[in-house]
Amino acid sequence: MNPSDPSNLTSQQWELLSGLIPAPKTGGRKRHVDLQAIMNAILYILCAGCAWRMLPNDFPKWKTVYHYFRQWRKDGTWLEIHERLR
Repeated sequence: MNPSDPSNLTSQQWELLSGLIPAPKTGGRKRHVDLQAIMNAILYILCAGCAWRMLPNDFPKWKTVYHYFRQWRKDGTWLEIHERLR
């Protein structure tokens, strides 16, 4: 992940958002993905206007990123994230 990418969150923005991210569900596998990298990947997709499958390889796998975006959109987390960033 390119730290200088203009779509990446600043550390202050991540501080604002990190508390909105739902805790992992109980049971099942442990969460091994960096959620800040997931957020940066989602923002990259939104800024670049590209397809999920065109996400550069230095981000987490596109299916993982899309999974979190879809989950957060369905449960209202994405709306809260959007409002907080705005």
